[in-house]
Amino acid sequence: MKVRFLGAARGVTGSCYMMEANGQRFAVDCGLHQGNSEIEKRNWNVKVYSPDKLDFILITHAHIDHCGLLPRLVREGFSGRVFATPPTIDLLEIMLKDSAYIQEMEAEWKSKQQTRHGNTPADPLYTQADVERALRLVTHVEYNEEFLPCPGVQTLFKDAGHILGSSIIELRIFEEKDKKVKLVFSGDLGRPNQLLMRNPSYSEVADFLFLESTYGNRDHKDEDQSREELLQAVNFSFQHGQKVIIPAFALERTQEVLFSLYLLHREGRLPDDMPIFLDSPLAIRATQIFSKHYRYFDSKTRNFFTTGEDPLRLPGLRLTESPRDSMSINSYKGPAIIISASGMANAGRVKHHLRHNIWKKGASIVFVGFQAKGTPGRKIVDGAKMIRILGEELAVKARVFTINGFSAHAGQSQILEWLSYFQNHGMKIFLTHGEYENQQILANLIREKFDHEVHIPDYLEECILKTGRRFEARFDPKRELFKVNWDYVFSDLENKLQLLRKNQGQLSRMGWSDQVDIRDETLEAGTILSKVIASVNSEDVKEDEQTENK
Repeated sequence: MKVRFLGAARGVTGSCYMMEANGQRFAVDCGLHQGNSEIEKRNWNVKVYSPDKLDFILITHAHIDHCGLLPRLVREGFSGRVFATPPTIDLLEIMLKDSAYIQEMEAEWKSKQQTRHGNTPADPLYTQADVERALRLVTHVEYNEEFLPCPGVQTLFKDAGHILGSSIIELRIFEEKDKKVKLVFSGDLGRPNQLLMRNPSYSEVADFLFLESTYGNRDHKDEDQSREELLQAVNFSFQHGQKVIIPAFALERTQEVLFSLYLLHREGRLPDDMPIFLDSPLAIRATQIFSKHYRYFDSKTRNFFTTGEDPLRLPGLRLTESPRDSMSINSYKGPAIIISASGMANAGRVKHHLRHNIWKKGASIVFVGFQAKGTPGRKIVDGAKMIRILGEELAVKARVFTINGFSAHAGQSQILEWLSYFQNHGMKIFLTHGEYENQQILANLIREKFDHEVHIPDYLEECILKTGRRFEARFDPKRELFKVNWDYVFSDLENKLQLLRKNQGQLSRMGWSDQVDIRDETLEAGTILSKVIASVNSEDVKEDEQTENK
Protein backbone atom coordinates (compact mmCIF):
# COMPACT_ATOMS: atom_id res chain seq x y z
CA MET A 1 0.00 0.00 0.00
CA LYS A 2 1.34 3.46 -0.81
CA VAL A 3 0.38 7.11 -0.71
CA ARG A 4 1.67 9.95 -2.85
CA PHE A 5 1.27 13.55 -1.71
CA LEU A 6 0.05 15.53 -4.71
CA GLY A 7 -0.89 18.68 -2.81
CA ALA A 8 -1.08 20.50 0.53
CA ALA A 9 2.40 19.15 1.26
CA ARG A 10 4.27 21.91 3.13
CA GLY A 11 1.56 24.22 1.83
CA VAL A 12 -2.17 24.79 2.19
CA THR A 13 -3.72 24.25 -1.25
CA GLY A 14 -4.24 21.42 -3.73
CA SER A 15 -5.06 18.77 -1.12
CA CYS A 16 -4.74 15.28 -2.60
CA TYR A 17 -3.61 11.92 -1.25
CA MET A 18 -3.17 9.46 -4.11
CA MET A 19 -3.56 5.96 -2.73
CA GLU A 20 -2.79 2.49 -4.06
CA ALA A 21 -4.16 -0.50 -2.14
CA ASN A 22 -5.59 -3.92 -3.02
CA GLY A 23 -4.98 -3.32 -6.71
CA GLN A 24 -7.08 -0.12 -6.62
CA ARG A 25 -5.99 3.48 -7.26
CA PHE A 26 -8.02 6.13 -5.52
CA ALA A 27 -7.70 9.64 -4.12
CA VAL A 28 -8.72 11.37 -0.94
CA ASP A 29 -9.53 14.89 -2.19
CA CYS A 30 -8.42 16.53 -5.43
CA GLY A 31 -7.99 20.20 -4.65
CA LEU A 32 -7.10 23.13 -6.85
CA HIS A 33 -3.58 24.49 -6.40
CA GLN A 34 -3.69 28.21 -5.57
CA GLY A 35 -0.84 30.65 -5.12
CA ASN A 36 1.98 31.91 -7.29
CA SER A 37 2.40 31.09 -10.98
CA GLU A 38 4.60 28.04 -10.37
CA ILE A 39 2.16 26.51 -7.89
CA GLU A 40 -0.80 27.06 -10.21
CA LYS A 41 1.04 25.32 -13.08
CA ARG A 42 0.43 22.10 -11.14
CA ASN A 43 -3.26 22.31 -12.08
CA TRP A 44 -2.35 21.82 -15.73
CA ASN A 45 0.04 18.89 -15.22
CA VAL A 46 -2.47 16.23 -14.22
CA LYS A 47 -0.36 13.41 -15.65
CA VAL A 48 0.90 12.79 -12.11
CA TYR A 49 -2.72 11.96 -11.18
CA SER A 50 -3.18 9.48 -14.11
CA PRO A 51 -6.92 10.34 -14.16
CA ASP A 52 -7.88 7.54 -16.56
CA LYS A 53 -6.42 4.96 -14.14
CA LEU A 54 -8.17 6.35 -11.07
CA ASP A 55 -10.95 4.13 -9.66
CA PHE A 56 -12.71 6.50 -7.27
CA ILE A 57 -12.34 9.71 -5.22
CA LEU A 58 -13.36 10.49 -1.64
CA ILE A 59 -14.08 14.19 -0.99
CA THR A 60 -13.69 15.50 2.57
CA HIS A 61 -15.48 18.81 1.92
CA ALA A 62 -16.40 21.41 -0.68
CA HIS A 63 -13.66 23.99 -0.25
CA ILE A 64 -12.08 24.51 -3.65
CA ASP A 65 -8.59 23.58 -2.38
CA HIS A 66 -10.00 20.11 -1.65
CA CYS A 67 -12.31 19.50 -4.63
CA GLY A 68 -11.53 22.11 -7.30
CA LEU A 69 -9.46 19.90 -9.60
CA LEU A 70 -12.22 17.30 -10.04
CA PRO A 71 -13.55 18.71 -13.36
CA ARG A 72 -10.01 18.81 -14.76
CA LEU A 73 -9.50 15.14 -13.87
CA VAL A 74 -12.80 14.33 -15.58
CA ARG A 75 -11.70 16.32 -18.63
CA GLU A 76 -8.51 14.22 -18.72
CA GLY A 77 -10.20 10.82 -18.48
CA PHE A 78 -11.44 10.14 -14.94
CA SER A 79 -14.81 8.34 -15.02
CA GLY A 80 -14.98 6.58 -11.63
CA ARG A 81 -17.26 7.34 -8.72
CA VAL A 82 -16.98 10.28 -6.33
CA PHE A 83 -18.21 9.97 -2.73
CA ALA A 84 -19.28 12.87 -0.49
CA THR A 85 -21.93 13.83 2.08
CA PRO A 86 -25.26 15.35 0.90
CA PRO A 87 -24.42 18.94 1.94
CA THR A 88 -21.01 18.62 0.28
CA ILE A 89 -22.65 17.52 -2.96
CA ASP A 90 -24.94 20.58 -3.02
CA LEU A 91 -21.99 22.84 -2.25
CA LEU A 92 -19.82 21.09 -4.84
CA GLU A 93 -22.26 22.11 -7.54
CA ILE A 94 -22.09 25.83 -6.84
CA MET A 95 -18.37 25.88 -6.00
CA LEU A 96 -17.30 23.99 -9.12
CA LYS A 97 -19.61 25.94 -11.42
CA ASP A 98 -18.25 29.19 -10.02
CA SER A 99 -14.70 27.93 -10.46
CA ALA A 100 -15.44 26.90 -14.07
CA TYR A 101 -16.85 30.37 -14.76
CA ILE A 102 -13.61 31.90 -13.47
CA GLN A 103 -11.52 29.50 -15.60
CA GLU A 104 -13.55 30.36 -18.70
CA MET A 105 -13.34 34.13 -18.09
CA GLU A 106 -9.58 33.96 -17.52
CA ALA A 107 -9.14 31.94 -20.71
CA GLU A 108 -11.24 34.43 -22.67
CA TRP A 109 -9.16 37.33 -21.36
CA LYS A 110 -5.87 35.55 -22.17
CA SER A 111 -7.18 34.60 -25.63
CA LYS A 112 -7.85 38.23 -26.49
CA GLN A 113 -4.31 39.10 -25.52
CA GLN A 114 -2.74 36.16 -27.33
CA THR A 115 -4.70 36.49 -30.57
CA ARG A 116 -3.72 40.16 -30.80
CA HIS A 117 -0.13 38.94 -30.93
CA GLY A 118 -0.88 36.16 -33.41
CA ASN A 119 -0.73 33.36 -30.86
CA THR A 120 -3.07 30.42 -30.28
CA PRO A 121 -6.13 31.19 -28.09
CA ALA A 122 -5.97 29.95 -24.49
CA ASP A 123 -8.01 26.99 -23.25
CA PRO A 124 -9.69 27.08 -19.85
CA LEU A 125 -8.50 24.65 -17.18
CA TYR A 126 -12.04 23.24 -17.37
CA THR A 127 -15.52 24.31 -18.43
CA GLN A 128 -19.11 24.22 -17.19
CA ALA A 129 -19.60 21.09 -19.31
CA ASP A 130 -16.75 19.38 -17.44
CA VAL A 131 -18.42 20.28 -14.15
CA GLU A 132 -21.72 18.78 -15.28
CA ARG A 133 -19.95 15.55 -16.22
CA ALA A 134 -18.17 15.50 -12.85
CA LEU A 135 -21.39 16.02 -10.88
CA ARG A 136 -22.97 13.00 -12.59
CA LEU A 137 -20.27 10.83 -10.98
CA VAL A 138 -21.08 11.85 -7.40
CA THR A 139 -22.70 9.46 -4.92
CA HIS A 140 -23.88 10.66 -1.51
CA VAL A 141 -22.89 8.98 1.75
CA GLU A 142 -24.13 9.81 5.23
CA TYR A 143 -22.02 10.24 8.32
CA ASN A 144 -21.25 7.08 10.34
CA GLU A 145 -22.53 4.63 7.69
CA GLU A 146 -19.79 2.26 6.56
CA PHE A 147 -19.55 1.37 2.87
CA LEU A 148 -17.19 -0.34 0.43
CA PRO A 149 -16.19 1.85 -2.54
CA CYS A 150 -14.22 -1.19 -3.72
CA PRO A 151 -13.45 -4.65 -2.29
CA GLY A 152 -11.13 -4.56 0.71
CA VAL A 153 -11.45 -0.84 1.47
CA GLN A 154 -13.97 -0.24 4.26
CA THR A 155 -14.83 3.46 4.44
CA LEU A 156 -16.48 5.68 7.05
CA PHE A 157 -17.23 9.41 6.91
CA LYS A 158 -17.39 11.26 10.28
CA ASP A 159 -18.26 14.88 10.99
CA ALA A 160 -15.10 17.04 10.92
CA GLY A 161 -16.90 20.11 12.31
CA HIS A 162 -15.09 22.33 9.79
CA ILE A 163 -17.79 23.49 7.37
CA LEU A 164 -21.22 22.19 6.40
CA GLY A 165 -20.83 18.55 5.31
CA SER A 166 -17.11 18.33 6.07
CA SER A 167 -15.70 14.90 6.90
CA ILE A 168 -12.98 12.99 8.63
CA ILE A 169 -12.45 9.83 6.57
CA GLU A 170 -11.52 6.49 8.11
CA LEU A 171 -10.29 3.63 5.93
CA ARG A 172 -9.82 0.03 7.01
CA ILE A 173 -7.78 -1.66 4.33
CA PHE A 174 -7.73 -5.46 4.33
CA GLU A 175 -4.35 -6.91 3.41
CA GLU A 176 -3.01 -10.43 3.14
CA LYS A 177 -3.82 -13.02 5.84
CA ASP A 178 -6.80 -11.02 7.16
CA LYS A 179 -4.59 -8.19 8.38
CA LYS A 180 -6.18 -4.75 8.49
CA VAL A 181 -4.48 -1.36 8.36
CA LYS A 182 -6.45 1.64 9.56
CA LEU A 183 -5.88 5.04 7.99
CA VAL A 184 -7.48 8.26 9.26
CA PHE A 185 -7.62 11.46 7.19
CA SER A 186 -8.58 14.47 9.29
CA GLY A 187 -9.48 16.59 6.27
CA ASP A 188 -9.70 20.16 7.52
CA LEU A 189 -10.37 19.75 11.21
CA GLY A 190 -12.90 22.09 12.81
CA ARG A 191 -12.57 23.67 16.21
CA PRO A 192 -14.90 22.87 19.10
CA ASN A 193 -17.71 25.27 20.00
CA GLN A 194 -17.55 27.30 16.81
CA LEU A 195 -20.66 28.92 15.42
CA LEU A 196 -23.12 26.81 13.40
CA MET A 197 -21.09 23.60 13.23
CA ARG A 198 -21.16 20.57 15.50
CA ASN A 199 -17.96 19.69 17.31
CA PRO A 200 -15.56 17.48 15.34
CA SER A 201 -15.89 13.73 15.81
CA TYR A 202 -13.04 11.79 17.33
CA SER A 203 -11.22 8.64 16.31
CA GLU A 204 -9.63 6.33 18.84
CA VAL A 205 -7.38 4.06 16.81
CA ALA A 206 -5.24 4.49 13.70
CA ASP A 207 -2.12 2.98 12.27
CA PHE A 208 -1.47 6.02 10.05
CA LEU A 209 -2.97 9.47 10.61
CA PHE A 210 -2.93 12.22 7.96
CA LEU A 211 -3.41 15.39 9.98
CA GLU A 212 -3.95 18.97 8.87
CA SER A 213 -1.77 21.64 10.52
CA THR A 214 -2.96 25.00 9.21
CA TYR A 215 -2.74 26.62 12.64
CA GLY A 216 -0.13 24.32 14.13
CA ASN A 217 1.74 27.32 15.55
CA ARG A 218 -1.00 29.15 17.46
CA ASP A 219 -4.48 29.21 18.97
CA HIS A 220 -7.54 31.28 18.12
CA LYS A 221 -9.50 33.76 20.17
CA ASP A 222 -12.93 32.59 21.29
CA GLU A 223 -16.18 33.42 19.48
CA ASP A 224 -17.44 35.95 22.04
CA GLN A 225 -14.22 37.94 21.84
CA SER A 226 -14.36 37.79 18.04
CA ARG A 227 -17.93 39.05 18.07
CA GLU A 228 -16.85 41.98 20.25
CA GLU A 229 -14.04 42.80 17.82
CA LEU A 230 -16.49 42.68 14.92
CA LEU A 231 -18.79 45.07 16.79
CA GLN A 232 -15.82 47.34 17.48
CA ALA A 233 -15.11 47.57 13.75
CA VAL A 234 -18.78 48.25 12.99
CA ASN A 235 -19.04 50.99 15.62
CA PHE A 236 -15.77 52.61 14.53
CA SER A 237 -16.88 53.03 10.91
CA PHE A 238 -20.47 53.86 11.85
CA GLN A 239 -19.24 56.76 13.98
CA HIS A 240 -17.07 58.01 11.11
CA GLY A 241 -19.80 57.57 8.49
CA GLN A 242 -17.70 55.06 6.54
CA LYS A 243 -17.95 51.43 5.44
CA VAL A 244 -16.82 48.15 6.96
CA ILE A 245 -15.30 45.87 4.30
CA ILE A 246 -15.22 42.17 5.20
CA PRO A 247 -13.35 39.99 2.68
CA ALA A 248 -14.95 36.64 3.44
CA PHE A 249 -14.84 33.23 1.86
CA ALA A 250 -18.23 32.53 0.31
CA LEU A 251 -18.42 29.15 1.97
CA GLU A 252 -18.73 28.95 5.78
CA ARG A 253 -16.95 32.18 6.77
CA THR A 254 -19.67 34.36 5.26
CA GLN A 255 -22.32 32.37 7.10
CA GLU A 256 -20.47 32.70 10.42
CA VAL A 257 -20.22 36.46 9.98
CA LEU A 258 -23.94 36.69 9.13
CA PHE A 259 -24.80 34.60 12.19
CA SER A 260 -22.62 36.83 14.40
CA LEU A 261 -24.32 39.95 13.07
CA TYR A 262 -27.69 38.28 13.67
CA LEU A 263 -26.78 37.65 17.32
CA LEU A 264 -25.60 41.25 17.72
CA HIS A 265 -28.90 42.42 16.22
CA ARG A 266 -30.92 40.24 18.64
CA GLU A 267 -28.96 41.76 21.51
CA GLY A 268 -29.84 45.25 20.25
CA ARG A 269 -26.19 46.20 19.74
CA LEU A 270 -26.10 46.59 15.97
CA PRO A 271 -26.95 50.02 14.48
CA ASP A 272 -30.46 49.75 13.00
CA ASP A 273 -29.77 52.14 10.12
CA MET A 274 -26.57 50.49 8.89
CA PRO A 275 -27.34 48.23 5.91
CA ILE A 276 -25.51 44.95 5.38
CA PHE A 277 -24.64 44.09 1.79
CA LEU A 278 -23.92 40.45 0.94
CA ASP A 279 -22.12 41.10 -2.32
CA SER A 280 -21.30 37.69 -3.74
CA PRO A 281 -23.60 35.54 -5.88
CA LEU A 282 -21.68 32.47 -4.73
CA ALA A 283 -22.02 33.40 -1.04
CA ILE A 284 -25.74 34.03 -1.52
CA ARG A 285 -26.25 30.56 -3.02
CA ALA A 286 -24.05 28.95 -0.36
CA THR A 287 -26.10 30.61 2.38
CA GLN A 288 -29.28 29.18 0.88
CA ILE A 289 -27.73 25.69 0.96
CA PHE A 290 -26.71 26.19 4.60
CA SER A 291 -30.31 27.02 5.49
CA LYS A 292 -31.55 23.98 3.53
CA HIS A 293 -29.26 21.58 5.46
CA TYR A 294 -29.77 23.07 8.92
CA ARG A 295 -30.15 19.57 10.45
CA TYR A 296 -26.35 19.23 10.17
CA PHE A 297 -25.81 22.25 12.47
CA ASP A 298 -25.26 22.18 16.22
CA SER A 299 -28.31 22.07 18.49
CA LYS A 300 -28.31 25.80 19.27
CA THR A 301 -28.45 26.76 15.60
CA ARG A 302 -31.01 24.06 14.75
CA ASN A 303 -33.31 25.49 17.41
CA PHE A 304 -33.49 28.82 15.59
CA PHE A 305 -34.68 27.08 12.42
CA THR A 306 -37.16 24.76 14.14
CA THR A 307 -38.83 27.77 15.82
CA GLY A 308 -39.26 29.54 12.49
CA GLU A 309 -36.23 31.86 12.53
CA ASP A 310 -33.50 31.92 9.90
CA PRO A 311 -30.41 33.31 11.66
CA LEU A 312 -28.70 33.79 8.29
CA ARG A 313 -31.30 36.35 7.12
CA LEU A 314 -31.26 39.33 9.48
CA PRO A 315 -33.07 42.68 9.04
CA GLY A 316 -31.14 45.15 6.90
CA LEU A 317 -29.51 42.42 4.82
CA ARG A 318 -29.37 43.26 1.12
CA LEU A 319 -28.40 40.61 -1.44
CA THR A 320 -26.55 42.00 -4.46
CA GLU A 321 -26.27 39.44 -7.22
CA SER A 322 -25.83 41.54 -10.37
CA PRO A 323 -22.65 43.49 -11.22
CA ARG A 324 -24.74 46.67 -11.47
CA ASP A 325 -26.05 46.22 -7.91
CA SER A 326 -22.52 45.55 -6.73
CA MET A 327 -21.16 48.72 -8.31
CA SER A 328 -23.99 50.79 -6.82
CA ILE A 329 -22.76 49.93 -3.30
CA ASN A 330 -19.76 52.20 -3.76
CA SER A 331 -22.00 55.17 -4.55
CA TYR A 332 -24.08 54.52 -1.41
CA LYS A 333 -23.71 57.44 0.98
CA GLY A 334 -23.24 56.68 4.62
CA PRO A 335 -21.97 53.77 6.74
CA ALA A 336 -22.57 50.19 5.64
CA ILE A 337 -21.24 46.67 6.14
CA ILE A 338 -20.05 44.95 2.96
CA ILE A 339 -19.37 41.20 3.00
CA SER A 340 -17.75 40.16 -0.26
CA ALA A 341 -15.44 37.51 -1.72
CA SER A 342 -12.67 36.63 -1.96
CA GLY A 343 -11.50 35.96 1.56
CA MET A 344 -7.84 36.78 0.81
CA ALA A 345 -8.74 39.87 -1.28
CA ASN A 346 -6.97 38.41 -4.32
CA ALA A 347 -10.00 38.18 -6.63
CA GLY A 348 -13.66 39.03 -6.97
CA ARG A 349 -15.77 42.03 -6.11
CA VAL A 350 -14.10 42.79 -2.80
CA LYS A 351 -11.13 44.26 -4.69
CA HIS A 352 -13.38 47.03 -5.99
CA HIS A 353 -14.70 47.77 -2.50
CA LEU A 354 -11.15 47.90 -1.13
CA ARG A 355 -10.14 50.24 -3.92
CA HIS A 356 -12.93 52.65 -2.94
CA ASN A 357 -12.38 52.48 0.82
CA ILE A 358 -8.94 51.31 1.93
CA TRP A 359 -7.49 54.83 1.74
CA LYS A 360 -10.22 56.34 3.98
CA LYS A 361 -9.26 56.81 7.64
CA GLY A 362 -12.75 56.08 8.97
CA ALA A 363 -13.22 52.83 7.06
CA SER A 364 -12.56 49.37 8.49
CA ILE A 365 -11.13 46.29 6.81
CA VAL A 366 -11.99 43.13 8.75
CA PHE A 367 -10.13 39.90 7.93
CA VAL A 368 -11.89 36.83 9.30
CA GLY A 369 -9.88 34.01 7.74
CA PHE A 370 -6.46 32.63 6.93
CA GLN A 371 -4.36 34.87 4.67
CA ALA A 372 -1.84 32.92 2.57
CA LYS A 373 1.60 34.28 1.80
CA GLY A 374 1.72 36.54 -1.24
CA THR A 375 -1.97 37.49 -1.21
CA PRO A 376 -3.14 41.12 -0.86
CA GLY A 377 -4.89 40.15 2.37
CA ARG A 378 -1.65 38.84 3.89
CA LYS A 379 0.20 42.02 2.87
CA ILE A 380 -2.44 44.23 4.50
CA VAL A 381 -2.50 42.11 7.67
CA ASP A 382 1.31 42.27 7.84
CA GLY A 383 1.13 46.08 7.92
CA ALA A 384 1.66 47.21 4.32
CA LYS A 385 1.49 51.01 4.03
CA MET A 386 0.71 50.84 0.32
CA ILE A 387 -1.09 48.13 -1.62
CA ARG A 388 -1.63 47.59 -5.33
CA ILE A 389 -5.28 46.90 -6.15
CA LEU A 390 -6.66 46.75 -9.70
CA GLY A 391 -3.49 48.31 -11.06
CA GLU A 392 -3.47 51.25 -8.64
CA GLU A 393 -1.13 51.91 -5.70
CA LEU A 394 -3.29 52.85 -2.71
CA ALA A 395 -2.44 54.05 0.78
CA VAL A 396 -3.68 51.79 3.57
CA LYS A 397 -5.42 54.29 5.88
CA ALA A 398 -8.44 52.23 6.94
CA ARG A 399 -8.29 50.54 10.34
CA VAL A 400 -7.40 46.87 9.89
CA PHE A 401 -8.95 44.21 12.13
CA THR A 402 -7.76 40.61 12.12
CA ILE A 403 -10.30 38.36 13.84
CA ASN A 404 -8.84 34.87 14.10
CA GLY A 405 -11.66 33.54 16.28
CA PHE A 406 -13.84 33.02 13.20
CA SER A 407 -11.48 30.42 11.78
CA ALA A 408 -13.05 27.10 10.82
CA HIS A 409 -9.75 25.35 11.51
CA ALA A 410 -8.71 23.92 14.85
CA GLY A 411 -6.00 25.88 16.61
CA GLN A 412 -2.84 24.35 18.00
CA SER A 413 -4.19 23.26 21.42
CA GLN A 414 -7.42 22.00 19.79
CA ILE A 415 -5.45 19.81 17.39
CA LEU A 416 -3.52 18.41 20.35
CA GLU A 417 -6.74 17.83 22.28
CA TRP A 418 -8.25 15.99 19.29
CA LEU A 419 -5.12 13.82 19.12
CA SER A 420 -5.44 12.95 22.81
CA TYR A 421 -8.50 10.78 22.06
CA PHE A 422 -6.39 8.25 20.16
CA GLN A 423 -5.83 5.31 22.49
CA ASN A 424 -3.12 3.45 20.61
CA HIS A 425 0.61 4.00 20.86
CA GLY A 426 3.05 3.88 17.98
CA MET A 427 0.75 5.66 15.54
CA LYS A 428 2.52 7.29 12.59
CA ILE A 429 1.43 10.84 11.79
CA PHE A 430 1.84 12.69 8.50
CA LEU A 431 1.40 16.45 8.85
CA THR A 432 -0.14 18.13 5.80
CA HIS A 433 -2.08 21.29 4.90
CA GLY A 434 0.16 23.79 6.66
CA GLU A 435 3.11 26.09 6.12
CA TYR A 436 6.34 24.24 6.87
CA GLU A 437 7.42 26.51 9.75
CA ASN A 438 4.08 25.94 11.51
CA GLN A 439 4.27 22.20 10.91
CA GLN A 440 7.68 21.93 12.54
CA ILE A 441 6.35 23.60 15.70
CA LEU A 442 3.35 21.25 15.86
CA ALA A 443 5.46 18.18 15.08
CA ASN A 444 7.76 18.88 18.03
CA LEU A 445 4.79 19.32 20.37
CA ILE A 446 3.25 16.02 19.22
CA ARG A 447 6.51 14.17 19.75
CA GLU A 448 6.92 15.64 23.25
CA LYS A 449 3.32 15.17 24.35
CA PHE A 450 2.39 11.82 22.75
CA ASP A 451 5.66 10.27 21.62
CA HIS A 452 4.23 9.59 18.15
CA GLU A 453 6.50 9.50 15.13
CA VAL A 454 5.76 12.55 12.94
CA HIS A 455 6.70 12.98 9.31
CA ILE A 456 6.24 16.15 7.21
CA PRO A 457 6.00 15.04 3.57
CA ASP A 458 7.01 17.21 0.64
CA TYR A 459 5.23 17.72 -2.67
CA LEU A 460 5.30 14.57 -4.88
CA GLU A 461 6.78 12.48 -2.07
CA GLU A 462 5.68 8.85 -2.01
CA CYS A 463 5.46 6.70 1.09
CA ILE A 464 5.15 2.93 1.24
CA LEU A 465 2.88 2.04 4.17
CA LYS A 466 3.71 -1.30 5.74
CA THR A 467 2.13 -3.49 8.37
CA GLY A 468 3.39 -2.89 11.89
CA ARG A 469 2.92 0.88 11.41
CA ARG A 470 6.12 1.19 9.43
CA PHE A 471 6.64 3.33 6.36
CA GLU A 472 9.33 4.07 3.84
CA ALA A 473 9.60 7.52 2.22
CA ARG A 474 10.67 7.71 -1.40
CA PHE A 475 11.77 11.04 -2.83
CA ASP A 476 11.01 11.90 -6.43
CA PRO A 477 14.13 13.33 -8.14
CA LYS A 478 11.80 15.55 -10.20
CA ARG A 479 11.29 17.65 -7.08
CA GLU A 480 14.61 19.32 -7.90
CA LEU A 481 12.76 20.99 -10.77
CA PHE A 482 10.82 23.08 -8.27
CA LYS A 483 13.89 24.83 -6.88
CA VAL A 484 14.31 28.42 -8.05
CA ASN A 485 17.48 28.99 -10.09
CA TRP A 486 18.48 32.35 -8.65
CA ASP A 487 21.76 32.43 -10.58
CA TYR A 488 19.74 32.40 -13.81
CA VAL A 489 17.35 35.09 -12.53
CA PHE A 490 20.13 37.50 -11.53
CA SER A 491 22.14 36.81 -14.68
CA ASP A 492 19.08 37.50 -16.84
CA LEU A 493 18.41 40.80 -15.04
CA GLU A 494 22.02 41.90 -15.38
CA ASN A 495 22.07 41.05 -19.10
CA LYS A 496 18.91 43.07 -19.72
CA LEU A 497 20.29 46.05 -17.80
CA GLN A 498 23.52 45.90 -19.81
CA LEU A 499 21.54 45.81 -23.07
CA LEU A 500 19.52 48.84 -21.95
CA ARG A 501 22.71 50.74 -21.10
CA LYS A 502 24.21 49.72 -24.42
CA ASN A 503 21.21 51.24 -26.24
CA GLN A 504 21.17 54.45 -24.20
CA GLY A 505 22.24 56.46 -27.25
CA GLN A 506 19.34 55.06 -29.27
CA LEU A 507 16.98 55.85 -26.38
CA SER A 508 18.17 59.48 -26.34
CA ARG A 509 17.36 59.87 -30.05
CA MET A 510 13.77 58.70 -29.65
CA GLY A 511 10.87 61.13 -29.39
CA TRP A 512 10.36 62.84 -26.03
CA SER A 513 6.98 61.13 -25.40
CA ASP A 514 8.42 57.66 -26.13
CA GLN A 515 11.35 58.33 -23.84
CA VAL A 516 9.02 59.30 -20.99
CA ASP A 517 6.98 56.12 -21.46
CA ILE A 518 10.10 53.93 -21.41
CA ARG A 519 11.49 55.83 -18.42
CA ASP A 520 8.26 55.30 -16.46
CA GLU A 521 8.20 51.57 -17.27
CA THR A 522 11.86 51.23 -16.23
CA LEU A 523 11.25 53.09 -12.97
CA GLU A 524 8.21 50.90 -12.29
CA ALA A 525 10.44 47.84 -12.69
CA GLY A 526 12.83 49.42 -10.19
CA THR A 527 9.97 49.98 -7.75
CA ILE A 528 9.05 46.31 -7.97
CA LEU A 529 12.68 45.33 -7.27
CA SER A 530 12.72 47.68 -4.26
CA LYS A 531 9.68 45.88 -2.84
CA VAL A 532 11.41 42.51 -3.36
CA ILE A 533 14.52 43.77 -1.53
CA ALA A 534 12.39 45.15 1.31
CA SER A 535 10.59 41.80 1.59
CA VAL A 536 13.88 39.90 1.79
CA ASN A 537 15.21 42.32 4.41
CA SER A 538 12.00 41.88 6.40
CA GLU A 539 12.55 38.10 6.47
CA ASP A 540 16.12 38.70 7.71
CA VAL A 541 14.77 40.82 10.57
CA LYS A 542 12.27 38.06 11.49
CA GLU A 543 15.06 35.46 11.55
CA ASP A 544 17.20 37.71 13.77
CA GLU A 545 14.29 38.21 16.17
CA GLN A 546 13.63 34.47 16.32
CA THR A 547 17.31 33.81 17.05
CA GLU A 548 17.29 36.38 19.87
CA ASN A 549 14.13 34.84 21.35
CA LYS A 550 15.80 31.44 21.42
